[in-house]
Amino acid sequence: MGAETGGGAPESGTREAAGPVRGRARGSAHVPLSVLDLVTVGAGQSPGEALRTSVALARLADARGFTRHWVAEHHAMPGVASSSPAVILAHLAAHTRRVRLGSGGVMLPNHAPLVIAEQFGTLEALAPGRIDLGLGRAPGTDGATAAALRRTDRLREGADEFPEQLAELTRFLDDSFPDGHPYARIHAVPGPVQGHSTARPPIWLLGSSGFSARLAGTLGLPFAFAHHFSARNTVPALDLYRETFRPSAVLDAPYALIGVAALAADEEREARRQVLTGALSMLRLRTGRPGLIPTPEEAEAYPFSPVEREFTDDWLANVVHGTPDAVRDGLDALQKRTGADELMITANVHGTAARLRSFALIADAYDLPHTSPEGAEHASPGDA
Repeated sequence: MGAETGGGAPESGTREAAGPVRGRARGSAHVPLSVLDLVTVGAGQSPGEALRTSVALARLADARGFTRHWVAEHHAMPGVASSSPAVILAHLAAHTRRVRLGSGGVMLPNHAPLVIAEQFGTLEALAPGRIDLGLGRAPGTDGATAAALRRTDRLREGADEFPEQLAELTRFLDDSFPDGHPYARIHAVPGPVQGHSTARPPIWLLGSSGFSARLAGTLGLPFAFAHHFSARNTVPALDLYRETFRPSAVLDAPYALIGVAALAADEEREARRQVLTGALSMLRLRTGRPGLIPTPEEAEAYPFSPVEREFTDDWLANVVHGTPDAVRDGLDALQKRTGADELMITANVHGTAARLRSFALIADAYDLPHTSPEGAEHASPGDA
């Protein structure tokens, strides 16, 4: 893979060449815009409906010029249906033509590196040049579920071994174990050993603290930070990534995106009603009561205690929400404050219609172009 130029956001009106890492700002957006999808399941919805919404959202992203559509790995959480990103991404690949598809992320300690190399080699074969492999070291669930996934209760050791696991995965993807290595005769397929292409998905490191920021910088990899649930750490982590960055065969300068919770609606009150559903869902998760995403009516009627109200207010302070113009202004201000090279927007709220409407409104607010990859701009949840 050839080196790309990273660095800060381009000035408004300039457009740099896109590549496997760097996206392209479209419309009036200063930086590329992307989508993070948890495949949320709301009260009264089925997992099948949630997955069909994910397809509709990917089609919308494909049609409106969003750069990426990533799916996050979570386990044992009733409010999400994204426990198997590779399976979902294969399905999305069949329904899109342009948008990059990836994991935001796969939790590397939960899986054998060879398995991930095989899964994402398969995805690359299905959608050549459109796959991103985002990796995290957190379990994406509680400790008991992580122990069941990993068949061990030594969870701390799994996180500490992340750099070694990453190196092993990279060698499987590149088919580059040296002679004499125990895995030298093991080949991840689809992969380079089959001789058709040396291309493989670019690796991104994901994080919500400084560990992955430093590792991504040291290795010269692109970095994705979870601002949407770790806002206080965003600027320090991005600064650490840039300070420790070393040019590599992947990038010759830093490239960082941040995940941002955002919801646009035609009226400010409706946006507030919708984001309150996600805030209540997070409150329940953080207090050991995970469940389906509540309806707006349930969220409005919930009897918040003073402590719960404080948590909810703090959470909503980091969710950009309101009318399309207000959301655009909020996203622009956040990008300017952090210097992020790309914004990846997530909307973990109850309503299918509200989520799709939000991304369409944000696309309109930034004058993103309409394209027609097999009617993607007309996608609806029933089309999947």
